[in-house]
Amino acid sequence: MKIAVLVSVGRHPVSGVARYSRNDAAALTIALSVAKAHGATLDVLHAGDPSNPALKDYLALGAGSVEVLDVRDGADSQADSQADSQADAAALLIERLRDYDLILTGTRAEGAFDSGMLPYRVAQGLDLALIGAAVDLNVQDGLAQVRQFMPKGLRRRVEVELPALIAVHPMANAAPTYAYARLREGTIRPVAIAQTTATPRLNHSGNPAWTIRPATAKPVRLVAAEKRSGHARMLSATTTESRGGSVVIEGSSVEKAQVILAYLREHQLVDY
Repeated sequence: MKIAVLVSVGRHPVSGVARYSRNDAAALTIALSVAKAHGATLDVLHAGDPSNPALKDYLALGAGSVEVLDVRDGADSQADSQADSQADAAALLIERLRDYDLILTGTRAEGAFDSGMLPYRVAQGLDLALIGAAVDLNVQDGLAQVRQFMPKGLRRRVEVELPALIAVHPMANAAPTYAYARLREGTIRPVAIAQTTATPRLNHSGNPAWTIRPATAKPVRLVAAEKRSGHARMLSATTTESRGGSVVIEGSSVEKAQVILAYLREHQLVDY
């Protein structure tokens, strides 16, 4: 049996630093257990920049080596919505993944514009059955038995004949283990890709590249904490009684500002 795992470069939600994708790490953990149980060959693949330091994290998570299809300035193995790629990562992966019995990948990459379409494009290109949102996997007698994540906490079990492609859900039953010694022993193997005549994909504005910038935080509305009882709040919802407060008309702008500041301090909306 030949197993392949597609991995992408994740992004820390706070700092934005490149790291391994937690979803792809779960897929790798499941693939390692299946490969160990069946004595299968396991290949870990990535389409992108082989110099990205985040790829070494997959070595520490158990991959003996990571084969990188060298797509400079291109998309991740799952970030197929990044419009500045000079070659189609999905098309390159389709050519590389022929003759594999089982292909695992995360549901989607962790970038802001990732569409999650890469598993479907690869499955279509290879004419494979695809099962998404997998939380656990068992392979037996040429069948992949998958338990799927369903809305509202439901689960269902499905079977599919191999070869097949399995997209692993972020809440999969997998606990990746990080070992620095494995990181030192593993290798990153770049694979040169011949440049094609593929036209760079464009974004919605027609530009050949996305502009990425930090998200702007929305202003937070200051609301005083409600101190009335539930009965009093219910009564106020059905009547037109005044809820207190004061209207300041007379006085200078400084005096009016002091009234507002006193209100904010009274309700602990500011700490100065």
